[in-house]
Amino acid sequence: MTQSETVTPDPPVETRGPDVTAATRETLEDYTLRFAPRHYRSWTPAVVGISALGGIAYLADFAIGANIGISYGTTNALWGIAVFAVVIIATGFPLAYYAARYNLDLDLITRGSGFGYYGSVLTNVIFATFTFIFFALEGSIMAQGLELGLGIPLWVGYALSTLIIFPLVVYGMKVLTKLQLWTTPLWLVLMVLPFAYLVISHPESVGEFFAYRGEDDQSADVGSVLLAAGVCLSLIAQIAEQIDYLRFMPPRTPENARKWWTWVVLAGPGWVLFGAVKQVIGLFLAVYLIANVADGAATANQPVHQFLEIYADVLPHWLALTLAVVLVVISQVKINVTNAYSGSLAWTNSFTRVTRHYPGRLVFLGVNLAIALVLMEANMFDFLNTILGFYANCGIAWVVVVASDIAINKYLLGISPKEPEFRRGMLYAVNPVGFGSMLVAAGVSILVFFGGLGDGLKPYSPLVAIVLALVLPPVLALATRGRWYLRRPDDGIGLPMYDEHGNPSGEELTCHVCGQDYERPDMVACAAHGAYICSLDLSTDKTGEHVLPAHS
Repeated sequence: MTQSETVTPDPPVETRGPDVTAATRETLEDYTLRFAPRHYRSWTPAVVGISALGGIAYLADFAIGANIGISYGTTNALWGIAVFAVVIIATGFPLAYYAARYNLDLDLITRGSGFGYYGSVLTNVIFATFTFIFFALEGSIMAQGLELGLGIPLWVGYALSTLIIFPLVVYGMKVLTKLQLWTTPLWLVLMVLPFAYLVISHPESVGEFFAYRGEDDQSADVGSVLLAAGVCLSLIAQIAEQIDYLRFMPPRTPENARKWWTWVVLAGPGWVLFGAVKQVIGLFLAVYLIANVADGAATANQPVHQFLEIYADVLPHWLALTLAVVLVVISQVKINVTNAYSGSLAWTNSFTRVTRHYPGRLVFLGVNLAIALVLMEANMFDFLNTILGFYANCGIAWVVVVASDIAINKYLLGISPKEPEFRRGMLYAVNPVGFGSMLVAAGVSILVFFGGLGDGLKPYSPLVAIVLALVLPPVLALATRGRWYLRRPDDGIGLPMYDEHGNPSGEELTCHVCGQDYERPDMVACAAHGAYICSLDLSTDKTGEHVLPAHS
């Protein structure tokens, strides 16, 4: 069957089962695991962008900035943060553009960007790990605030910070958008004013900040810079959470192109500018506490104590404590609804593809929260640098490989198909270009991280991951001549995939399995019934009867 042949769908076939019904009902809330259709994307670029940026309200940046500064000194930490920002911008831009242009999450993008239909399951696990690590980190910060403000024991605070998130994530994107928009102004005021006050009222703190050399009195050196950058780069997978919002960008047209580009850049790779500023502020506040507050070193890396001390300079203690706790709770809720939402999608997506059974997103929402709670109860805050430094190698390998495939293999060399593909039957199970590149990049960099190639190379593990993940995809694509990207060149539907502006088509077709209408990019011709089938019903087809055959 060729692209020019048009399938005439038969009437809906009665093949519904519990998996199909549950998947259809739940995923239509905000198109989880699916292409985000045009008719659903009714928000303006600004609303989508602000919602995406609302998700970076986390206080983990303050803790990360404080931790790397205390370990390596201000100079090394600042250079490490700069390296982190450059890498995030360079790798985040192609991913953010691709997601906003084609309205796909990062897992769907990863499938057709060198990994294959099942190959990207591994990257989903990496991303899910990111979400529960940072959920646990933010939950720990909230528990510290509850202990300080209300006297709630830490272990109880951990449980509360987990349970409060569950009901907020049940309803998906519509509720999350409102939550982020409503809470952002208050969060900005509570975060920015204390820092501004400190710089103006205590100008000597600026000099103390730049002179600080860390707990081990370290001078500037490349190894310490890269170790600091490695910890920061654990946040590289944050682009996947930004994309969970950016996939809802409206179609780009000549009329909205400027606003579209502005918000894609700002809310995509631009998130790191806000993140880097927060890390610097976190380090600044930590140095101030160490230099000016009795026993400040013991709590200098805890954001709730950082803000409490500044608030207490100008406000009664009860009010300062209240504001510090409010800031911590708002920040934790804003980011952890995103962590929980994105993590539940990642787990569900992987499970559905491997087992061809859709268990429901709420099942894996519970799983993700349970893992995060275990990490909190294990007091992960005490070995934060090690956890983040290790994880960074995996996150870097994944994100940089996908960015390399998009920027180099798709747009520069033209080996990888420029338009995305994510549907079962259209892709090979595993593509060695991306999958192999990521395994090598992550494996070698982890070996370096743990000193397997000598202690002298340990600080360079993030650099090893970046270089290998950047270079290997084009090398393997050339070596394999791109033959493992597409299992067949067409999906058997004669209608065009894109409109006159290159946006995904809004033409609707009926899925003969679930009876619902979906837009053209989400549909494939059915191999067995001469009709159309949507991508998710195709994923849950246990017999494979609907899957189109391979075709060269």
